[in-house]
Amino acid sequence: MKTDEELLSEFRSGSDPELFGELYSRYMHLVYGVCLKYLRDREESMDAVMQIFEKLLTELPKQTIGNFRSWLHVVTKNYCLMQLRSQKSEQEKYNKWLNDPSVFMETSSVMHPIDEDEEVIDKALEDCIERLKNEQKKCIRLFYFENRCYNEIAVNLGLNEKIVKSHLQNGKRNLKLCLEEKNVKRKQK
Repeated sequence: MKTDEELLSEFRSGSDPELFGELYSRYMHLVYGVCLKYLRDREESMDAVMQIFEKLLTELPKQTIGNFRSWLHVVTKNYCLMQLRSQKSEQEKYNKWLNDPSVFMETSSVMHPIDEDEEVIDKALEDCIERLKNEQKKCIRLFYFENRCYNEIAVNLGLNEKIVKSHLQNGKRNLKLCLEEKNVKRKQK
């Protein structure tokens, strides 16, 4: 039967997972015991034994090890402590989220412009329409307030339909920007 040092040396030189498996199996009960001590859950501890094995397969060649058993004990303990820390952090985030009232209900601040008083919205919209360029303003009013189609607007204003579409698109974008600006200024007051 080979010593721990011999198996470790052979594994490092050839990276044969079976060699490491033989070495690890000697101490699997130790790893499981440490995991069970810290994690206090049999299933979680069994999973940890396998995860530690998989991690060590890739990490072991990079490590300098004097006494494999002691080193494995420390690695296992650190793994378990990291798992516990991670679980605690996730639980704290969950509790913080759970206790955040904005998650479950709207606050007194307006969540969306549509939630505001209609008079305020109408006044803001009218102010923003008045700020538009003349062609955009006419196209917006005819399309949205008088329900005219592109062709009717084009004939009415003596424009090409593509120009009407362009004025509507640019007008909508400018209205959106104007309304957002008004909303920001109102919230700052």
